[in-house]
Amino acid sequence: MLTGTHIAYYHVCKRKLWLFANGIQMEHTSALVGEGKLLHQQSYAKRANRYIEIQLGNVKIDFYDPETKTIHETKKTRACQDAHLWQLKYYLYMMQQAGIMGASGILEYPLLKITKPVTLSDADINYLLHIIEQINILINQPICPPKEKKTICQKCSFFDFCWIQDE
Repeated sequence: MLTGTHIAYYHVCKRKLWLFANGIQMEHTSALVGEGKLLHQQSYAKRANRYIEIQLGNVKIDFYDPETKTIHETKKTRACQDAHLWQLKYYLYMMQQAGIMGASGILEYPLLKITKPVTLSDADINYLLHIIEQINILINQPICPPKEKKTICQKCSFFDFCWIQDE
């Protein structure tokens, strides 16, 4: 079963998705990932008292407000905003699959003081079903996809893995 990370990585880099899905994880070595986790914990310190964490299969939602049926997803920068958006929409889809109807989301960038409301449409569901199929095909391939030079590469936890021999 896929996680929100699979959905996000699909939108960021197919190679990163394949590596992650096949057990090669570099996030623990990244200072930027550590900063993001710290931001997540410190930006809304009182949130843990008010909201709950829920688990839907492999999907873990850190901050859910059961009163308003709202998922709060916190991110450091908007560099991968499309990936963030679809990760949150995937969470909303998983809520629907679990029988929790009418949930919505808020994508939060506390350092930028930006929040964006997120809902799930029928067109979004169709797109998610399509990419879920594409992700399953991709991650089950026996060979890692080739690297593609993107602006986000230098801040990626897989940068050394992919590019160090080319520097």
